[in-house]
Amino acid sequence: MPDDGFVLTHPLDEAVIADALPGLLSPRKTLPPKLFYDDEGCRLFGEITQVPEYYLTRTELSLLEAIAPGVAALCHPGGALVEYGASDESKAEFLLRQTLSGQPVFSAYVPIDVAESALRQVAGRLLVSHPELAVHALAADFLCPITLPAQIGGLPRLGFFPGSTIGNLEPEQARLFLQQVRQTLGQEARLLVGVDLRKDPERLIPAYDDAAGVTAAFNLNILARLNRDAGANFDLEAFSHQAVWNEAKSRIEMHLVSDAAQTVTIAGRQIEFRADETIHTENSYKWTIGDFVRLAQCSGWAALQVWTDEESLFSTHLLEAA
Repeated sequence: MPDDGFVLTHPLDEAVIADALPGLLSPRKTLPPKLFYDDEGCRLFGEITQVPEYYLTRTELSLLEAIAPGVAALCHPGGALVEYGASDESKAEFLLRQTLSGQPVFSAYVPIDVAESALRQVAGRLLVSHPELAVHALAADFLCPITLPAQIGGLPRLGFFPGSTIGNLEPEQARLFLQQVRQTLGQEARLLVGVDLRKDPERLIPAYDDAAGVTAAFNLNILARLNRDAGANFDLEAFSHQAVWNEAKSRIEMHLVSDAAQTVTIAGRQIEFRADETIHTENSYKWTIGDFVRLAQCSGWAALQVWTDEESLFSTHLLEAA
């Protein structure tokens, strides 16, 4: 159980507290998924992408490798690639290495992510692997309004939002995000989006509750971050990871379940938990191709092309500003 006599040895992060408290104080407790991605969370997510049950990353990587030349052929040479949620460059790499008439398709890369340390590592690696590429890393919450670096000026822009991160947003939030991206990128921009597709829950649930427990560790790490950055005293052994399929809303839900009645303190505020009460930490919506195309159209985008893998597990959509 939590130790009420803990000694705080780490300075509080007011932004983390502001992100965490509203959801924890609400009747249905929640935490925003962006709190997952401290250094340890990024490391654990990297491990998740390697577990056998997590089909998303390897399927998307294979698809990106196959379609990258075709995407490049639809782009203007010398443009800027703007990636939302770019904690590493592994997916952007398929696009960054493309050339047209011997010239790189992209002369500039703008990775956007809340994980500042990860962005520094991305920029450092690309300096070595692509010395000709101008990298303008932007540490920001991509759900908030963003001003792109002045250095990319009037370059043609391709937005890139891989990983089915769009599925972590509520449908209305996803619509508003796509509208915002259209405004940020400009009238003639295009956007490449990864979208996970609806499928049998027996395939979905293990992807979010793997046998090795990596996803469980990733989910619980959000509590460890609150202990460190928000002065909380969560006992990680008193919470359990849970992944469930919500058929009505077409989404996987991740929760942290309180194993017993307990009281937790965060930033001086006491939070009461009932036995079996949960903290809802993440949603992963699964779309049909038609439903996502309609969402894009409602957001000011026109569907230019869509690709799927052979098993129709995952889709990648190329959109253009309507």
